[in-house]
Amino acid sequence: MSDFARQQSVFQRAILAGDDSILAEILDSPRETRETLFGVYRYAYGSRLVEAMRNDHELLHRFLGDEMFDEMGHAYVKARPSEHPNLRWFSQGLPDFLRSTEPYSSHPVLADLAGLEKALNDAFDAREGAVLALETMAGFAPEQWNDLVFAPHPSTARIDLSTNAAAIWMALKNDETPPEAETLAEPVRLLIWRQDTTPMFRELPTEEAMMWDEASNGIPFGVLCEMLATYADPDNTAARGAGYLHGWITAGLLTAASIRE
Repeated sequence: MSDFARQQSVFQRAILAGDDSILAEILDSPRETRETLFGVYRYAYGSRLVEAMRNDHELLHRFLGDEMFDEMGHAYVKARPSEHPNLRWFSQGLPDFLRSTEPYSSHPVLADLAGLEKALNDAFDAREGAVLALETMAGFAPEQWNDLVFAPHPSTARIDLSTNAAAIWMALKNDETPPEAETLAEPVRLLIWRQDTTPMFRELPTEEAMMWDEASNGIPFGVLCEMLATYADPDNTAARGAGYLHGWITAGLLTAASIRE
């Protein structure tokens, strides 16, 4: 290894791991100590990562304010050093960090807000996929419907929130005063997807959330309708199932339908 490559390695280790051996190779300036001089680089590195987190979590930043968000951001940088050359992926672990680390874990709305923004960011970046058309469904004979299985669009995701983070997100997005954070008796079930180029989400009733989750796992339409019978009137399960399916198709949530082999 050349001396320059060695110095680069020591410099990187000093930035990422807090190793101070690099200080032996830095001279004090007439006005500042080597510790202060190198500290500028350490702070700038962390601040750049926190800036990237602000971009990925704009509404969490707005909810917390500059000071609290930056304090949280630097704690995350220290706990989870960047392992990817693309800054887009640095804050992927933020919801888990907020959920498991005090004092943030005492405020579950923070993890929920971060999780919602992460899911929306992921939907925006998801790969392209075909969109199932209603006309395609007309090509299946009635006796085939029980065996139909569906492929969700690559941008779709399902998350559950234990707080009113979705209502807070909507208020912040609309430049309105958000409601007070609260933990809910029942989780909010959200479906996230990208419509054209815009990330979207909507709340699902319990029955539809169950049907979506099972359909995403390859359960055929006939079995889905049987499962719907456990939620409400068993006499119109096919109609309810078809209604949910129609909504998914018109929203661009599915990429394909096929006969189960």
